[in-house]
Amino acid sequence: MDDSNSIEFLAKYKDWVAVKKIRIDASTKPEEIVAQLAGIRQSIDKKAFELLGIDTAKLDAYAAQLTSGSRKSYNTLAQVVQKLGTGEAKETITAATNSRPELNEVASTYLFRKTVQGLSFDFDVNVEMLEKAFPDLKLPKPPGRKPKA
Repeated sequence: MDDSNSIEFLAKYKDWVAVKKIRIDASTKPEEIVAQLAGIRQSIDKKAFELLGIDTAKLDAYAAQLTSGSRKSYNTLAQVVQKLGTGEAKETITAATNSRPELNEVASTYLFRKTVQGLSFDFDVNVEMLEKAFPDLKLPKPPGRKPKA
């Protein structure tokens, strides 16, 4: 009987393909498992907004503009979050949703998350956070283009 465990995630929708998997045995560290789960969540998060037709690049650029040159602090966070209620932010959201008001709340959620992340805060455990906490953590890199030698 096989005592190994695994986490496997496979998604294929149109041109989006995401594959994440890890075999778990007695030598697998908890941080490796958590990193895998965080990677799955990160893969899904952005794609969910894109599948709804939200222009995430537009919201990413606006969040970057709001947080540019800002330092990580709760005072800065409060100041930047207040800017999300301005007319400019609402116009950006409307543009990012292609004037589909039913998506405004969803796009606002994305913009809020990206703004908070732009100040180096986050809501969830993420891969980057784990790599800082566990410098010896070796995560497999996704296959892709390899640089020329």
